[in-house]
Amino acid sequence: MDTYDIIIVGGGGAGLRAAIAAAESSPKLSIALVSKVYPMRSHTVSAEGGTAAVLRDNDSFDTHAKDTIFGADFLADQDAVEMFINEAPGELIQLEHWGCPWSRDPDGRMSVRAFGGMSVNRTAFAADKTGFHMLHALFQTSLKYESVNRYDECFVTTLLVNDGRVQGITIINIYNGQVEVITGKAVILCTGGGGRVFPFTTNAAIKTGDGMALAYRAGVALKDMEFVQYHPTGLPGTGILITEASRGEGGWLTNKDGYRYLQDYGLGPPTDEPVHRKMELGPRDILSRCHMQELEKGRTFEGPYGHYVHLDLRHLGENKINEKIPFVRELARKYIGIDPVYEPIPVRPVVHYMMGGISTDATTKTTLAGLYAAGETACVSINGANRLGSNSLTECLVFGARAGRSAAEYASAQSSPSSKPLEALARDEQQRLDQQFLRKEGGKERIATIRQEMHKTMEEGVGIYRNEEAMQKTCNTLSQLRERFKDISFDDRSSIFNTEVIAALELDFMLDVAGAIAHSAANRKESRGSHTRTDFPKRDDENFLKHSLAHRTVDGPRIEYSPVTITRWQPEERKY
Repeated sequence: MDTYDIIIVGGGGAGLRAAIAAAESSPKLSIALVSKVYPMRSHTVSAEGGTAAVLRDNDSFDTHAKDTIFGADFLADQDAVEMFINEAPGELIQLEHWGCPWSRDPDGRMSVRAFGGMSVNRTAFAADKTGFHMLHALFQTSLKYESVNRYDECFVTTLLVNDGRVQGITIINIYNGQVEVITGKAVILCTGGGGRVFPFTTNAAIKTGDGMALAYRAGVALKDMEFVQYHPTGLPGTGILITEASRGEGGWLTNKDGYRYLQDYGLGPPTDEPVHRKMELGPRDILSRCHMQELEKGRTFEGPYGHYVHLDLRHLGENKINEKIPFVRELARKYIGIDPVYEPIPVRPVVHYMMGGISTDATTKTTLAGLYAAGETACVSINGANRLGSNSLTECLVFGARAGRSAAEYASAQSSPSSKPLEALARDEQQRLDQQFLRKEGGKERIATIRQEMHKTMEEGVGIYRNEEAMQKTCNTLSQLRERFKDISFDDRSSIFNTEVIAALELDFMLDVAGAIAHSAANRKESRGSHTRTDFPKRDDENFLKHSLAHRTVDGPRIEYSPVTITRWQPEERKY
């Protein structure tokens, strides 16, 4: 049984930033950084387009806040947004000092580009590999702190809760299959989103909602889970993201007639220059719905992987593409055999980001003493019903730092957990894992079959457009899949790198997350942001200007609500 002051679960942008902040808060604190993959394989590495902050004289904190709140369809907590906006520039400058190679203007300033829903150019970037370079800078910086001890390729199975507070975790060491216990005074969850509950997603295979499910099972509510963002430009077949930076640099979306169709949906006239709230730089939820409407009108292409439109970059020229979005060219050439210098790229909407997550306050604290969360796994909420592109990397930095400092302050005031009750909890978890996973005998159900059926029902019931009948069917199907999951079978009996067991544990978590999404969606009888109901097409501020809170029960999710914090921006109709 290893003992630390702070345990951080997740080694991506938020987790590494939390580790650095905690180590800087007090050199005396011992920190465990637990990740199911090597940290540089965390999904932050895949972020391409950039990270938002007020860096120029033509911008302001109020403008960034208003853009974020307006994009969130007024479901964001405005006090949290204002705090986030104020702290964002400092985080980007700090990352600069840690060696992140930001792209530069000729005068030496950090470059900024246009992004959807942003009223001015405020997205800093490192070509189109921003997350890659950010994660490198954070990881390298974390190595200088001797108090940070890494547990790579270790899968967390449960939070150990005793005496009303979290006091540790159990893990399966993927190297040897052993169940181990790590105790701590505070735990920070930074495990990313859960896009893998859907079949077609930009998310890496590791994004299975682990942290959300861990908190959910420990009694913490999941907030605003019905809000799942589709990105309008994923590659058909693979779901690989073609970054919004490609549109920020001037790319066009065209239908099968070669027509820039977004001008038909209130997003402004065609223009060669990035203009706020115009055409291709509309928010992601709106652009994804526009695509589906083009599909209904018969104006999309049909290919072996379904419907798509074109993302046309040819007019940008080879030099600009190579300088500003070289990774886009690389992805298109490698995965679909198209060079965007000469041909348009086929794209379609794809699940990208979860606005919902573990309910926290602005300090990243949850309702369970000692438990904190940051990044996509958490819901503060600054993203409300729809996140603006390039706010998410900044969110990892701002709230990762806040989580590290908050957990350090809490842990410094706590005594070490008593080992005996934790040993008893760990024995119970070992028994559960043995019976259900590690030494399970028999069973008729296949992991892949249940996962495929979950994917199918999630896409049918809680996709871009939703209705009561389809959502209720999804809720019922997920309940049946949860029962069938008890009868899964295993072929791999090895201990070392047993990926079948890990896949089963991830599916177990995903079924919880999927249920929270579907039930939260069925209970919200309005359309707002990414949650679009054909049977309730209007936003209903009178009844639903509030956060949903999904609580886990033996009978399925119980949905409650809490108020949205409004400070200076009163709700208005969201028009672009």
